[in-house]
Amino acid sequence: MIKSSYKAFADNTLFALNIFIVVLVMAGDHLTIPAWLQPVGRLHPLLLHFPIVLLLLAMLMDIFRYRPVFKAEKTYQDIALLLWLSGALLAAITAIMGLFLSREPGYSGTELQWHRWLGVGIVFLATVIYVFRNDAWYDAGMAKKASAILALFLIIGGHLGGDLTHGEDFILGPVLKPKGPTVPIDQALVYRDVVQPIFESKCISCHNSDKMKGGLMLTEEKVIMKGGKDGTIIVPGQPQISLLLQRIHLQEDDKNHMPPVGKPQLSAAEQAVLYHWIKENASFNTKVAALPASDSLRLASAPFLRSAESVEEKYDFAAADEKALQKLNNNYRVIAPVAAGSPALAVDIYNRSVYTSKTLDELTPIKKQIISLNLDKMPVKDEELKTIAQFENLRTLNLDGTDITGNTLHNLSSLKFLRSLSLAGTRIGEGAFDQLNSFKSLKQVVVWNTGLTNVQIAKLQSVNKAIQFIAGYKDNGKPMKLIPPQLKNTAFVFKEPVELHISSPVKGVDIRYTTDGSDPDSVKALVYKPGIMLSNTTTLKVRAFKAGWYGSDVVSASFYKNTFWPDSVALIKPVNEKYQADGARTIIDGDLGGTNFGNNKWLGTQQDMEFLLFFKNPVKPAVLTLNCLKAIPSQIFLPSAIEVWGGADQQHLRLISTLKTGEQKKDDPSVALAMNCKLNLNVPVSCIKVIAKPIYKLPAWHPAKGKPSWVFVDEVLVN
Repeated sequence: MIKSSYKAFADNTLFALNIFIVVLVMAGDHLTIPAWLQPVGRLHPLLLHFPIVLLLLAMLMDIFRYRPVFKAEKTYQDIALLLWLSGALLAAITAIMGLFLSREPGYSGTELQWHRWLGVGIVFLATVIYVFRNDAWYDAGMAKKASAILALFLIIGGHLGGDLTHGEDFILGPVLKPKGPTVPIDQALVYRDVVQPIFESKCISCHNSDKMKGGLMLTEEKVIMKGGKDGTIIVPGQPQISLLLQRIHLQEDDKNHMPPVGKPQLSAAEQAVLYHWIKENASFNTKVAALPASDSLRLASAPFLRSAESVEEKYDFAAADEKALQKLNNNYRVIAPVAAGSPALAVDIYNRSVYTSKTLDELTPIKKQIISLNLDKMPVKDEELKTIAQFENLRTLNLDGTDITGNTLHNLSSLKFLRSLSLAGTRIGEGAFDQLNSFKSLKQVVVWNTGLTNVQIAKLQSVNKAIQFIAGYKDNGKPMKLIPPQLKNTAFVFKEPVELHISSPVKGVDIRYTTDGSDPDSVKALVYKPGIMLSNTTTLKVRAFKAGWYGSDVVSASFYKNTFWPDSVALIKPVNEKYQADGARTIIDGDLGGTNFGNNKWLGTQQDMEFLLFFKNPVKPAVLTLNCLKAIPSQIFLPSAIEVWGGADQQHLRLISTLKTGEQKKDDPSVALAMNCKLNLNVPVSCIKVIAKPIYKLPAWHPAKGKPSWVFVDEVLVN
């Protein structure tokens, strides 16, 4: 069936592919895959189904090939041989693609190693069966045993591949994992019992310890808050600038949309949970029961804890049209049912910059189903309360921080089910509350930070005995701690003076800062005002203060001046392929990597890190700074020594600085540290060589004792 010339060519190709696989496996981490071959590796998931099918058919035919009816049938034997040959060839090509793919950042762990070895084993075993299947010793019994082993390899390897692609227990998950919440609502935590299951079902398949796409893991609290290679994904209290939500709300055909096309997408209810969780500071230990009954996060969490809810309100209206809901959900408006199977909807609108009165008008198709509306900090005007009054079944309305004055508050009196009205942070005056007499069901009004005095609030309470007026937050009489101020600067390496941008979400706070390393206090520390310029390398500590509140936690940041920016840079020795970021340009791109070495912003190696800096115009700097990482548990130490060489060109260099690091200890904190090398220069130079040396043998107290440490560098500064 196969011409001898074609068969010989195929046999030689199969042999060559097996040898190439051996080379790739033996090379390990020492072999660097060029960028132009990476697309080939990414075809691995597309091609792998073909050899699986061909090999399964070949095994099936081999089980029956020794029966008398088939043994003498030449066509049967030829087809079986062709299946083994094509299956082995495609398996070899698929394995090579997989080995290429496994060298990309984001792939690691035990599952990957087992999947890789099983894939290689399938190729070798299929090749052996194809070569020797016609020998005398390869009888019916041997065929069954070999086929059984190969089938086992395919099943286990396929299972591990499914886990790497789709998440742990992808195949058996629906059977093994219990469905629905098992924790009563009085014990449920928002993160553990609502947020974490969303991550596990929609995100963990690509962001786990074995497959860390984009340098991001969503498995533990600390690594979630660190973010990935694109930086922090969650900004507590600010969903509008949190990268996690931005990626979720991109169009599905956008390459940055998450989850990727083809993966299970987040429902509107799941999006609402993540939005409110981040808005309420992304706490990992808040109890659902600790939230007020009308709280948006509690309402959004309710569908995921429905079995634990003891009371469920009944509604006499039908569910909204699903297509209308899909159309109305976007990246500044989240609409979700308040409970699984309920027709009632909670609507949350955010992103002040895109809000218009039309944003409310667009909700007309679902006006009967809206029972909760959150307009916190939106520029809502008095006249827009007429539109809100059309939402006839509204129970909860949040107008905190809006632009209303209260002149048209009476328009809301037609809402016969309205029970909770929040007006915190508005300019509403005492006279506006005279209109509350016409509200039929109102039970609670939040007036915190409206300017009303305690006397005025007490007067309102005496006149409206059926309504509870909430004047502020209570914490057993103890002051609350302020939210930390927010540093708005995006670049921390500069050549020209840069303006400092700091803000606080709390009105009326004093933001104070220091530059001497001490923690700011409320008296001696400098007061931040817009327009402050930084012209030199500065380590900044910032804190917020306000009368009646505890001062916020300290926020720290370092700004680095880089006077002589190199025109080009080149690595003398290659770095490890898993930590090569953007190559040599990584160390002069002005982008600091923080303390997350997996975010694709660091260069890492266990050898001497050597690179060259080139300047078109000769420079005479006094200090060269190397920003290095120390993370002792991860085998990452500061360089044991740094050498700096300088000269007119690469061939004429002399030693101009040596810096040796002191003893590094087991309990040292993880930190990114700027290491300053004072330069001994008599004349300007056009070329600088830097050598950062690892610790060649780690001390006995380290788990990796005797092995070399890692050296990580993300930026070089020349001043």
